[in-house]
Parts: sequence; structure tokens; C-alpha cells
Amino acid sequence: MQTRTRVLTGTALALALGAGTFGAVSASASASTAPTVRAESAPAAPAKDKNFTTSTHLTIDAASRAAQAALDAAEKEGQKVTVAVVDRNGNTLVTLRGDGAGPQSYESAERKAFTAVSWNAPTSVLAGRLAQAPNLKDIPGTLFLAGGAPVQASGAPVAGIGVAGAPSGDLDEKFAKAGVDSLAK
Repeated sequence: MQTRTRVLTGTALALALGAGTFGAVSASASASTAPTVRAESAPAAPAKDKNFTTSTHLTIDAASRAAQAALDAAEKEGQKVTVAVVDRNGNTLVTLRGDGAGPQSYESAERKAFTAVSWNAPTSVLAGRLAQAPNLKDIPGTLFLAGGAPVQASGAPVAGIGVAGAPSGDLDEKFAKAGVDSLAK
């Protein structure tokens, strides 16, 4: 029985080593035959296949500049706010929490930005729509308070900027628009 146990253990070990070696060789072979894309290559012609689309996204550099512009606008008026910038899918790109901004402002800014990009409209406009459709407020992740502004490219939403923490939504939205306007410069 001891001999049998040793044989089975040795066989299992040999199989494991063989599988590991095969996997390493296969990985090396597939890595070397994979096509590479170079940044300096000419741009590809637009695909004629109707199964694909190209979309525009805000760069992290642009998102950072817009967030800083919104925060600067608020600080010039002595307001302590948080600024959030989300991409076209509502994912947070940048959040800047100003000195002294309240703890609730972080989540509120992100939700305002998400709401603005989701509906491609300032959140102050959307807040007015609650009278006709009160169930809008039940959509997860949204916040229908003034302070969010969409960032558009060719009329389509590519990002949202949300500001929270000023004493009024009008001020929050003014600062969010300052962030959007900074992208046009």
C-alpha cells in the first residue's frame, strides 16, 4: 500500500508539473503571436460593421481641470463644497472635497453628477420634472436637487459635474457650470 501511495503521489506531481510547463509554453507562444497596436500607426478607417459604435469620453486630465475649476469658483465665493465628475456611464472620474465641506456633500455631488449625465440636463431642470413624475426620485443613484450639469460633445452627454455643499442648489449649479465652461477654453 505504501508503494501504491508513492506511485500515485509521484504521478500526480508529474502531471501537475507537466501541466504547468505546457501552460507556460502555451502562454509564451500565444503572447508572441498576438498582434500589437502602435500609437503611431495610422488611424483605422471607420468600421462598416453596424454592430459597433464609437463613443466620446472625457479624459482624466479634462475631468481634473473641470473639477478644479468648479472648486475654485466655489472657493472664490467662500463656499465649502465637494465636486464630482462622472463619465458617460456614471462612473466617478474625479472627486475633490474642498476644505471644510460637509460629510454629506461627497455622495450628493456624485449623485448630482450621475443624474445630470443620465438625463443630459441640469439637475435644476430635472428637479422641476418631479411634479409630473414623482417616481423619478426612486431611480437608484439619482439626486434631483440643483447642482449637477452635463458635459456634452455634439449635443450628447459625455460626463456630468456635480457640486454639493453650498447653502443653495443654485450656487452648487453655478459652480458646476463653471467646471463645464472651463472645458470650452
